[in-house]
Amino acid sequence: MLKVLVARDLASGWDDLRIHDRLLSFAGEYRADPGLYRSLAVVFEGPVTMSEAEFEQAIWSRIQSMSDKDVWRGQNYDDTVSHDPEDPHFSLSFGGEAFFVVGLHPRASRPARRFARPAMIFNLHAQFETLRAQGKYEGIREKIMIRDEALAGSRNPMLARHGESSEACQYSGRTVSANWRCPFRYNGGQ
Repeated sequence: MLKVLVARDLASGWDDLRIHDRLLSFAGEYRADPGLYRSLAVVFEGPVTMSEAEFEQAIWSRIQSMSDKDVWRGQNYDDTVSHDPEDPHFSLSFGGEAFFVVGLHPRASRPARRFARPAMIFNLHAQFETLRAQGKYEGIREKIMIRDEALAGSRNPMLARHGESSEACQYSGRTVSANWRCPFRYNGGQ
């Protein structure tokens, strides 16, 4: 259930419209058949030498561009989440569906976030809510944390549950301080 889209350059808006088109299709496919365990991976050809801070800046530029396209195309923000990145109930929304983004790149400090090319993995927020309702979320989360600890020697300090703190600080994978402010601003009418 993993869909993959190859894009040109994470530091450029070259493929943003094509990525946004795919996000809209992905959201529509989910609404037509809301099964679990599906993700959209956008894998970029480069650049592969970005620092963590440069990677974070680049993914937020892509996110902002795609969110602005969502507004331009008249898409509603998913009303089950907040568009305010300071809100603990924040999630991104594309095509009317909430998404959680996992950033991967070659120079990530966390081994679990390393990948040969820069990538953005878009996971549907509704899947996490379904897993919670089924009583499976905490068990899956704990298994992920145990694997991360075995791989990195410690649990990722940035991971938090939705509703406890904003998920925005988790997207890039970089450890950020409590003073960090999300560069994203929703430019729609809500």
